[in-house]
Amino acid sequence: MAATGPVNLYANAEAILGKLEAVETSIAETGFNKLLHYLVKLRASQINQCAFCVKMHIDEARQDGESQDRIDRLIVWRHVRIFSDAEKAALAWTEALTVLDPVADLGPLRQELRKHFSDKEISTLTAIIAMINLWNRIQVSQH
Repeated sequence: MAATGPVNLYANAEAILGKLEAVETSIAETGFNKLLHYLVKLRASQINQCAFCVKMHIDEARQDGESQDRIDRLIVWRHVRIFSDAEKAALAWTEALTVLDPVADLGPLRQELRKHFSDKEISTLTAIIAMINLWNRIQVSQH
């Protein structure tokens, strides 16, 4: 009979996870807005129901000066006025790349992103979203 407990990925795939951490370092070195970086990671982690990542990104955001009010209301970002248009565009992009809809039209989202970010920044944002979705899935596999 097979064991039902999680596989220790950190012990069994250390080299792979180390390379993923190196990608995170490369992203951090781009100079992308740190608070927005945390908000994006937190929003994706909320959607993916990754309790470990939600706590970690809340703690990181607080340490770097994000307000508790904005953290608390991130889940309803569309319905409050405390997020800038740039932040809202990034959060909409985060949700679109986290909850994949096979009939979604991403063009209008990219158009809104380009009002606030360069193509280089959009590329970094996309990498941030891709990586947090990967990390969320790794952590969820440990539940």
